[in-house]
Amino acid sequence: MTERTTPGTTPPTRDKGFDLAALLAERGGERYELHTAYLNHQLPRMLRTIGFDKVYERAEGAYFWDAEGNDYLDMLAGFGVMGLGRHHPVVRKALHDVLDASLADLTRFDCQPLPGLLAEKLLTHSPHLDRVFFGNSGTEAVETALKFARYATGKPRILYCAHAFHGLTTGSLSVNGEDGFRDGFAPLLPDTAIEMGDLDALERELRRGDVAGFVVEPIQGKGVYATPPGFLRAAQELLRRHKALLIADEVQTGLGRTGDFYAYQHEEGVEPDLVCVAKALSGGYVPVGATLGKDWIFKKVYSSMDRVLVHSASFGSNAQAMAAGLAVLSVIEDEQIVANARATGDLLRSRLAALVDRYELLSEVRGRGLMIGIEFGRPTSIGLRSRWAMLQKARKGLFAQMVVVPLLQRHRILTQVSGDHLEVIKLIPPLTIGEREVDRFVTAFTAVMDDAHGGGGLMWDFGRTLVKQAITNR
Repeated sequence: MTERTTPGTTPPTRDKGFDLAALLAERGGERYELHTAYLNHQLPRMLRTIGFDKVYERAEGAYFWDAEGNDYLDMLAGFGVMGLGRHHPVVRKALHDVLDASLADLTRFDCQPLPGLLAEKLLTHSPHLDRVFFGNSGTEAVETALKFARYATGKPRILYCAHAFHGLTTGSLSVNGEDGFRDGFAPLLPDTAIEMGDLDALERELRRGDVAGFVVEPIQGKGVYATPPGFLRAAQELLRRHKALLIADEVQTGLGRTGDFYAYQHEEGVEPDLVCVAKALSGGYVPVGATLGKDWIFKKVYSSMDRVLVHSASFGSNAQAMAAGLAVLSVIEDEQIVANARATGDLLRSRLAALVDRYELLSEVRGRGLMIGIEFGRPTSIGLRSRWAMLQKARKGLFAQMVVVPLLQRHRILTQVSGDHLEVIKLIPPLTIGEREVDRFVTAFTAVMDDAHGGGGLMWDFGRTLVKQAITNR
């Protein structure tokens, strides 16, 4: 092999074909430099600023390991993609099997069995829905729902909730409730935001007669806010009265995350017209998204042979994605993943909620199943209040970041701040975790809270660093 190169120079040539293991061995250490040179250059910068520029060598289940053999507990699950953890043996075997089968995949002019089998299996968990479109991601699943709703109803406008996140492609960005994502990408589609839970606003918009549907996350990913009790059912009744569709975005909440197969099932009698899923359906291997819907909607969109390809995806329904999805659903059923998410989530949430009275900086613990939000708030004691005010003046959300960093640096636990300018940490671990992982997280979180309430030390020193960084970036 030739000498190792640096980003920006000609890559080395190899003696005999492509060797992935050799390539990673030779140049894997350049990961951050390569990303800086050729990809989003701000990502390595951000990771280095907060001390997240780790090098993980391998992963399995709910854990990563570094080169020294230290384990890290994953409470993020790749933003929910790794619902079954990393490298689940059943999903892994399914992918080996489908590759070894050498199927005649994506001919575009035949009907392979795997898409039909996966659609059939998905619909057994969605008895009021009839058909499925397979794409490649959550945002594509939402895009499909928006198109189908508009065509099926003949109306142009979609309603969505303030602070919602439905994706970042142009159509789904039009129903994204965060200005930070939308800024600079106008003009978008003429859709309208309402406050989550505001039935009066929903009815007012529906009375205009141009609404095709209302897209809603049963639990918003940003901040982990659940729809108020009874809201989805009441919204469904209003939508039906005005001949508009209810679209449930279950991209992050679906497939057991909240302790039911879908989060909308927490509310009796709710039957969305369209449901979007993705993330965990992939098994963490092959991107896949799915839009489930009622028969009449699909038949209206695909109304004739002339319209057979009016909506399609080049890689949709590919064999690897379908095999991964089938394996994931098999594991969910065989290993009682939904029940585990409910029981383990209840345990974790209750143990964290018990700390609210103990720590004045801890405001609330909320969520369902293994989708949990930990919110911090203004303390009462004078010393802590002044430090809190310092952070809030520089940038809201810095205290939550102050908690996330020592969880990783000192306790080797990966978490995330649940959105920009929010003092909320979101926990969305693999759905396979149990009491051992709950104990580890609660113990570490308690230690970090003890440090924060001590009023000094490394944690608040890091806080001052974040303040300087926030002021510099203004």
